[in-house]
Amino acid sequence: MLVSILIPFKNTEKYLEECLLSIINQSYKNWEVLAVNDYSTDSSAEIVARFANIDKRIKLYSNKGNGIIEALRTAYSLSTGHLITRMDSDDIMKENRLEVMASSLKKYGKGHLAVGQVRYFSHRGISNGYERYEQWLNHLTKTGDNYSEIYKECVIPSPCWMTYREDLDDCGAFTPDRYPEDYDLTFRFYENNFKCIPCNQILHMWRDYDTRTSRTSEHYAQNYFLDIKLHYFLKLDYDPKKVLTVWGAGSKGKEIAKGLKKRNIDFYWLCDNPKKIGKEIYGKEMHHFSLLTEFKNPQSVITVANEDAQKMIRAYLTKLEHKTLVDFFFFC
Repeated sequence: MLVSILIPFKNTEKYLEECLLSIINQSYKNWEVLAVNDYSTDSSAEIVARFANIDKRIKLYSNKGNGIIEALRTAYSLSTGHLITRMDSDDIMKENRLEVMASSLKKYGKGHLAVGQVRYFSHRGISNGYERYEQWLNHLTKTGDNYSEIYKECVIPSPCWMTYREDLDDCGAFTPDRYPEDYDLTFRFYENNFKCIPCNQILHMWRDYDTRTSRTSEHYAQNYFLDIKLHYFLKLDYDPKKVLTVWGAGSKGKEIAKGLKKRNIDFYWLCDNPKKIGKEIYGKEMHHFSLLTEFKNPQSVITVANEDAQKMIRAYLTKLEHKTLVDFFFFC
């Protein structure tokens, strides 16, 4: 089966050659690259053109719109493969990535999503935060339980998934103008119940550097992530017949509270801070979390970031026989 590899790129001349070479050296040979130039001002387009002249499977196009979503739409509209995957122009594929993913999809069939483990790399070393994210993501991918913590963070790495064209079409492909686009697509995979195929291999090398898009673009700021989480929670998992509670009054809790109030959705605001209990924020009184026991079948959104506190909250809710992704949802 032909695999279409969609590559939006903008000013990544330092890394493009290494990226394209990692694709050319794949053990799986039946692929095409749709590389879309998003108004680069460096030599990126010339580098892709040089590779395209050497290998006809590589095709260079210009973005029909502006930005990464439009570039993905452009690439997808020109693709012909039965299987679709993304690639970041500054990253590197392990040589068996396409083979592992295509074989997995052929084995499991439609309605499935091939994912792979990732490894961050950088000339300066990886921060503790990225290292922990990598470990967390790979732990989920190893068992295919990616959706179990979908409201925490993007659980499917944008450059390391593959699916059938028909399945991608069924979930809207790159139609929505909603950032971060990779997290939005992950939620639509979840919405359509695509099963993640477990993978215990590192298939993708994820490059970190100061000017990478996820570090510099406003579209990847924390408020965008919270907006997407709340949007899909209310669409997919929220039960308006149940009492809704929000745990935590930090910056994330306040953003969620503002989002709920904007949508005229009522909720109880819970915390364990004696300095805040009984006071009002945005016109909502803060209550001690023990108030939860007075509600029948409530739903809870937890915005508390401290890991030790999260463990305590999870233990408390489990003791009350509340179930994750049904009765409670960790938003961080």
